[in-house]
Amino acid sequence: MSPLSQRRLALFRQNRRGYWSAILLGILLLVTLPAEFIANDRPLVVSYAGYLYFPVLKDYPETTFGGDFAAYADYGDEYLRRQIKSEGWMLWPLIPFSYSSPVTDLEEPAPAPPSARNWLGTDDQQRDVLAWLIYSLRTSLLFGAAVAALCSIIGVLMGSIEGFFGGWADLILQRLTEIWVGLPVLFLLIIMASIVTPTFWNLLLLVGVFAWMPLAQLVRAEVLRVRALDYVRAGRALGLGPAALMVRHLLPNALVATFSYLPFELTGAIATLAALDLIGYGMPPGAPSLGTLLNEGRTNLQAVWLGLTGFFALAIVLTLLTFLGEAVRDAFDPRRQLDRPKQAEAVPP
Repeated sequence: MSPLSQRRLALFRQNRRGYWSAILLGILLLVTLPAEFIANDRPLVVSYAGYLYFPVLKDYPETTFGGDFAAYADYGDEYLRRQIKSEGWMLWPLIPFSYSSPVTDLEEPAPAPPSARNWLGTDDQQRDVLAWLIYSLRTSLLFGAAVAALCSIIGVLMGSIEGFFGGWADLILQRLTEIWVGLPVLFLLIIMASIVTPTFWNLLLLVGVFAWMPLAQLVRAEVLRVRALDYVRAGRALGLGPAALMVRHLLPNALVATFSYLPFELTGAIATLAALDLIGYGMPPGAPSLGTLLNEGRTNLQAVWLGLTGFFALAIVLTLLTFLGEAVRDAFDPRRQLDRPKQAEAVPP
């Protein structure tokens, strides 16, 4: 690791708030990415008649476990459970519900309050809220990461072209960017979402089309500053073309601004997806999302656990990402200084 990278890592660790936010986000990813192995209405492993089966990975017909029908096995059926237990065993995940599986044996009408079986209660569709929350967090984090990656590609490309070539290219692209920035983004997203079938990838493209502009301005300013330095002039004098100059000398400096802005891009993308889901123009019906959970809390005011779960989940994730962004920004800031430990003052005899 280079001395510069070591310095940036030390500055990042020095920001305790951002450092612990990164650890908590890592734990959150470890919990939500393998969501099927934590919250699922299928067993992880089934041992039957001396053979091992993995329903979490593959569909098996009911006849595999001694059932009467060739349809896919319903592991919540009491008859099938007794049949499996008679000649084997089942290993269930920690939460025996998926985001879409209804809880059929509730003691109270849905939405039911938190209990020993449903730790965060159920919603008005009899779905387990904790399972829905885990899958929703995974969707939000993956959506934010995908939007941030797409915006980084577009923003770095546009900002590099504007800053490197300058002149008419910079003037025209800046005017087009100003027009694009002035558009009412949320209203346009609502209009487009009502025309195009709302899916994960369609929403990703729609949000990414409007979210790259702030990053492009940062990259443009950085490229404008760097292109006048001596080593860039020397490379141009040696005959390096625009592509080689941008790849070798300009983009490494522009990536500093990109990395610093990525956590804030993640925050904006997650908040935008939640807002679209809240008003009904986000993910398809039945898809897990934090905005849908907030909407259920709004329509079921008597079930306070729904609104509180959605609010605190969204608030915690956005807060952690903001703290992480501040720590990354400070780590890449050349003006920041490492805190040196104070030496003990000599005590006179």
